[in-house]
Amino acid sequence: MRPAATTTPGRTPNRTPIRRAVVASLVGNALEWYDFFLYGTAAALVFNQLFFPTVDPLAGTIAAFGTYALGFAARPLGGLVFGHFGDRIGRRSMLVATLTIMGAATFLIGLLPTYDRIGIAAPVLLTVLRVVQGIAVGGEWGGGVLLISENADPKRRGMLSALSQTGVGFGFVLSALVFAVVAAVTDEEQFLAWGWRVPFLLGALLMGAGLVIRLKVLETAAFAETRERHRVPALEAVRRHPRAVLVTFGARIAENGGSYIFLTFVLAYASRIGVPGEVTLTAVVLGMALEALAMPAWGALSDRVGRRPVYAFGAVAVVAWAWPFFVLLDTRQPALVILAVVVANAVCHGAMIGTQPAFFSELFGSGVRYSGVAIGHELASVLAGGLSPLIATALLAWAGGWWPVAGYLAVMGAITVAAVLASRETAATDLGAVGAR
Repeated sequence: MRPAATTTPGRTPNRTPIRRAVVASLVGNALEWYDFFLYGTAAALVFNQLFFPTVDPLAGTIAAFGTYALGFAARPLGGLVFGHFGDRIGRRSMLVATLTIMGAATFLIGLLPTYDRIGIAAPVLLTVLRVVQGIAVGGEWGGGVLLISENADPKRRGMLSALSQTGVGFGFVLSALVFAVVAAVTDEEQFLAWGWRVPFLLGALLMGAGLVIRLKVLETAAFAETRERHRVPALEAVRRHPRAVLVTFGARIAENGGSYIFLTFVLAYASRIGVPGEVTLTAVVLGMALEALAMPAWGALSDRVGRRPVYAFGAVAVVAWAWPFFVLLDTRQPALVILAVVVANAVCHGAMIGTQPAFFSELFGSGVRYSGVAIGHELASVLAGGLSPLIATALLAWAGGWWPVAGYLAVMGAITVAAVLASRETAATDLGAVGAR
């Protein structure tokens, strides 16, 4: 049965200037993902020792990545909850809520006693806070993207919307840089004792800065102008746009799954084969920094040639780079390790993530857009991003080498290529007209 929709009187809303919308989305995304990425870095470097010390190192890493994956399992719940209210009462208030929740959870992780202090309660509390992080970030992505895409000129939507994703890149760079600085000014004993906590505690200060910026924006133009308000927007999104939900899900497999192998699993793998930690962190930071700069360029290219060709190129590049990526890592040569990570991120992943905000926004009607984007986007986060470091680590333990991990990357790339080919071209779509189809 179709959920009932209510209407609101048509009006011409006050609009947030696009520059302010970009800043609010970019900065908020950066701070939110700074918090989320901290956990991945800590899971690879310290959580196995501090919260799972009773198992051997590789099993401890798998356990740490298991709690990491739980954060992704919680993302669909966050996407559904915040998407529901984002489609019913507005994008802006949900973005304030997600940033507040994420900042609080991250700060509390920084205060957690370790296994040596409180035993099994330590990993349990760590897992609970990771789930809270997952709920917050599950509601963040769609709202942050829509803050720009629903205000942007259709002819420049790809480039402008991609700027929201540069916030994700800068969030990762910031988290890795803070970890690297703390590691550089402490010895190993100090880092394990208290140094790892510093990046998490900084989350509270960053949250305050982000809230000041987000509270200054208005509701998005497309949402304020739509007459549709559905009782259950998620169900309406599936009813009206079933192919769009599947395309969103499939397009995320290589993008999200590949990303967390290139950014998180690589830290554990490089450490295992003897690459110095500072080399890997440098490679990851440089790769994400260059990707953040490349994202608007990929988005602008999608404005000119279409979303599908650019996105499909990125997925094919994941397949093509899977084997060279590990071959270069195995050389243990700093320059080649950096090359492997930079190409994986700035080219393979960058082409997809730079195109994704506009592409996904253009697949759904305004009254269900937040929910529709969240369903496909966050469900794929569980099966791709959340599980990929865990699956890759298990494959490495099983085979004793990287070849099945490369095969795993290739399979994810092929799935995304198929999803993109099944979609329609959406460049320059009138967002207000999508729901009428």
